[in-house]
Amino acid sequence: MSEILALAGENLISPIILSFALGLAAALARSDLTIPEAVAKGMSIYLLFAIGFKGGVAVSAHGIDQTLILSLLAGLVLSFALPLIAFALLRVMTGLSHVDAAAVAAHYGSISIVTFVAGTSVLEGKMIDAEGYMVAVAAVMEAPAILSALWLVARSGSGAKMDPDLIRELMLNGSIVLLVGSFFIGAITGEEGLADISAFIVSPFQGVLCLFLLDMGLIAGRGLRQSKGVLGLGAVGFAILMPLVSATIGLGVGMLIGLSLGGIVLLMILSASASYIAVPAAMRVALPEANPSIYLTLSLGVTFPFNLTLGIPLYLAVAQSVTGG
Repeated sequence: MSEILALAGENLISPIILSFALGLAAALARSDLTIPEAVAKGMSIYLLFAIGFKGGVAVSAHGIDQTLILSLLAGLVLSFALPLIAFALLRVMTGLSHVDAAAVAAHYGSISIVTFVAGTSVLEGKMIDAEGYMVAVAAVMEAPAILSALWLVARSGSGAKMDPDLIRELMLNGSIVLLVGSFFIGAITGEEGLADISAFIVSPFQGVLCLFLLDMGLIAGRGLRQSKGVLGLGAVGFAILMPLVSATIGLGVGMLIGLSLGGIVLLMILSASASYIAVPAAMRVALPEANPSIYLTLSLGVTFPFNLTLGIPLYLAVAQSVTGG
């Protein structure tokens, strides 16, 4: 426990976490601090491209093997299965309607790429290597959870359907296209390509991530302010319990398929994170009757800060303890 608290303490005083805390505090204090939407979008594009490109370079150096294939399959299965677990917990812990519970569950089967990036930064800071192809696993885990949520709603007889336009929108989601595309660019160009643009995607990365998390803190704080009275203790408790359950499952799967310590931690982080970009956009189209103030506040206002401050160091400490790494 002391090791976990020490890791959490180190994480809490990092520039990344403190930037998020600044944005959160500013929003809760009703400051007029804002990040222009175009700037925030630009930072998001930069971060996705950089992490995808570096992941592709890592695969180029490592090569394709059985563990890579198993990791992609594991990500696919996890993204389909985790919403079913989340839905069951929500029905027990909260009084949410069937549709709202399904919409929330979808967020907890998909992933938060920013939490993933923060996790990779923590591993890099501790000199722990991880499989570069985990970024491809992240891309695989973006959309399947949405299908699970729609199945849960359709099973209840609400008539929710998987519209062909929605399928196309999911497959061509900007974050997926950029992650996968930059991953292949990095895999094709390799170390030489990385050397050519390292001044752009390596050195500025941490600084851009700090500013992006400042904006995330502002968004999360505003969401918490606006959701007063909407969420009960059961829903908030779910938003903290579910990441712990998912991370435990990710730990078991990562060990089963033979990932390294860093790869196991990243799979735990991906499993524990909750989407607040791709899934909300899909829910607005597929389940317009679901309440956005519920699913956005839980994923972005509760689970996201929990993972950043306590979750990532906890997952790392547990993985080190279990694997002996």
